Amino acid sequence: MKNIIYDCDPGHDDAMALFEALAHPEEINILGISTVGGNQKLENVTKNAQHILSAAHSKIELASGQSQPLVKEFYPATNAHGDSGMDGHDFPAEDANYPISSLNAVTFLHKKIQSADDLVTIVATGPLTNIALLLKTFPEVKDSIDKIIIMGGGLDHGNITKGAEFNIWTDPEAAKIVFTSGIPMVMAGLDVTERAYFTEDELQELDKKGPISAIAYDLLSYYYKSGKQFGFKNSPVHDLCAMAYLIDPTLFTGHIYSVDVVTDDSEARGMTIADKRKLPENKNSTLVLLEVDRERYRDLFFQAIEKLDQEN
Repeated sequence: MKNIIYDCDPGHDDAMALFEALAHPEEINILGISTVGGNQKLENVTKNAQHILSAAHSKIELASGQSQPLVKEFYPATNAHGDSGMDGHDFPAEDANYPISSLNAVTFLHKKIQSADDLVTIVATGPLTNIALLLKTFPEVKDSIDKIIIMGGGLDHGNITKGAEFNIWTDPEAAKIVFTSGIPMVMAGLDVTERAYFTEDELQELDKKGPISAIAYDLLSYYYKSGKQFGFKNSPVHDLCAMAYLIDPTLFTGHIYSVDVVTDDSEARGMTIADKRKLPENKNSTLVLLEVDRERYRDLFFQAIEKLDQEN
């Protein structure tokens, strides 16, 4: 069984990743969940995490983390995710009563990792602010981390700018700390996540099936329509790739690169750049995911939602 920490900023696609993780308790031991300002302000994404965990009748501990990037001003992704950060479904008001740890996420993560009985994998699908502060504040924690799997970056293009993906662009200074930490990295960037889509017909299969399917259908239908403004014919579910890789790495293929993050104030700020030279500098070892078996990826998710329907 894999011990994991899930750091996220729900977010429609974070919510789907969380559902998928909750459906695999025999394979994944979720030690804790933390939130970070990203898709929306911290208060909103934390409430969204509460909604998802309540809907799935989870008992996993939740902590609230950093509201701002390390250096620059914070800009939420309202265009993609709406004013709540997870528009599209009306959750019961009582779902927001899900308990939140009194510890700040950085202290919370340190405590969870250090008390684990084996190495811990961090899955991070938002800006990397919490993780960077964890590594800088408690450097000894590195010895207890097996790998860090992120959704973020892209070698071919960006989405918030021509060259930068939103999660990395939001806090590139934090991303650089994480990428250069010496911990093995897996990067599910736009190169692969835009290939990991659901079609409109596939989303219709979720309609009127069960309580979790209903939530997934509402959220993904909103997300599908939102994606049209960015030119998507189908709906990439970006953050789900990071969790799907954790559960079944054979869904993906990629290449190991040394990846750097641009932190200056140029037009390239937030870009992730792979050293593809024959003799790279080898500043870090990052498995960059490039291809996905989309049908198996889809099936893994739909099976997870069906399982949660049966349990709830």
